[in-house]
Amino acid sequence: MDRQSRPWRSVLYIPGSKERALEKATTLAADAIIFDLEDAVAIEEKPRARQLLAETLKTRDYGGRARIVRINGLETEWGRDDILAFAGLEIEAILIPKVNSAADLEAVAALIPGVDLWAMMETPLGMLNAAEIAAHPRLTGMVMGTNDLAKDLGSRFRADRLPMMAGLGLCVLAGRAHGVTLIDGVYNAFKDIEGLQFECEQGRDMGFDGKTLIHPDQLATANAAFAPSEAEIRLAARQIEAFDAALAQGQGVAVVDGKIVENLHIVTAKATLAKAAAIAALAGGEGV
Repeated sequence: MDRQSRPWRSVLYIPGSKERALEKATTLAADAIIFDLEDAVAIEEKPRARQLLAETLKTRDYGGRARIVRINGLETEWGRDDILAFAGLEIEAILIPKVNSAADLEAVAALIPGVDLWAMMETPLGMLNAAEIAAHPRLTGMVMGTNDLAKDLGSRFRADRLPMMAGLGLCVLAGRAHGVTLIDGVYNAFKDIEGLQFECEQGRDMGFDGKTLIHPDQLATANAAFAPSEAEIRLAARQIEAFDAALAQGQGVAVVDGKIVENLHIVTAKATLAKAAAIAALAGGEGV
């Protein structure tokens, strides 16, 4: 399944140093897994985690789940070895932390050809440069690092995330302008399902494709929030049917439930049905 057609509703962080977690991830209902060598791994564990993860990805079958590896920054003593360890392995992307400019991507791209790059958008400078980052020819995904962003902004926690809306909005605009997959940041209170539900719906309404998660208990909420509802699927099918009938009669618009339906609505309706079909295929035929 290619990147643009696959679902990205739930993107679960898994520490690269935890063998049991790496094994359990093969059974979880996550659309994608970020195998983390950066924040989730203690300094003294980083070389061992790199070796463990590389061997795991060679031998374990993660089914239809997308596999992304978050490396340590190239400026660290581990970054270069992280990159080289995953050259030639079957992964969807390398996730680069704290990307501030397109130059940060270029430095990694030079070391590992042929692999998509994703960027952690977690600094004020990075978000101000979101357009040039999203335009890089190797970049296919942007992940919001909202914890680091809040730290750098000096902002307080708010359920509505108002302090970071400007930065998130810049990333959504840049990502959509350049066809980049957009993944929202984590929700830290993993037992607070109501709060997670609100933040998932907020991210979905902003235009994100899915959400990064820190605990398996968050998967079901994200999967539901970022999937088309049954009502949305039925409406999309009705809009397409009505619009096709209108075209057959020489008309350029249709009316469904008292609302005008134009070609732009049909583009959205077809995307809704395609997403629903991709989710069904992933669940039924590819192991998620």
